[in-house]
Amino acid sequence: MKSLIIYFSRADENYAVGYIDKGNTEIVAEYVQELTGADMFKVEPEIPYAKDYKTCIEEAKKRIGNAPIREKLGDISDYDTVFVMSPIYWGTYAPEVETALEGLDFSNKKVRVICTHEGSGLSGMPADVKKMCKGADVETTGLAIKGSQAKESKDKVKAWL
Repeated sequence: MKSLIIYFSRADENYAVGYIDKGNTEIVAEYVQELTGADMFKVEPEIPYAKDYKTCIEEAKKRIGNAPIREKLGDISDYDTVFVMSPIYWGTYAPEVETALEGLDFSNKKVRVICTHEGSGLSGMPADVKKMCKGADVETTGLAIKGSQAKESKDKVKAWL
């Protein structure tokens, strides 16, 4: 069984943690990779977000429905399980995640959802992932990790896996 992690993460100023060198979701994605051996694909916006949190969130709101990314995956047929990971922006995944998922064939794949947040939990992310990943078995009981606890979340990730 081969797994893939599709994730969006952002460093710079994050809610409740201040300025960080590595995004909270990336920290958690690395734990998933270490524990599963999954391949990783980092979703990167074509135009980077502002470094300050408040401006970043406003930019994300404007990008909903139109969030170009630097690179897209073409084929995920080699994978049985796909982890979709993102911080929660405006009640769901970052807009760039939707762009990354568009057009991929999720037939007969298991999709697992993980988010980082500071109080919203999974929010609407599992339902939105399910809409995007047609033909997949999307687990609706995903894993929500507080961003401020990302560095200490390895045991929580391991228990969930």
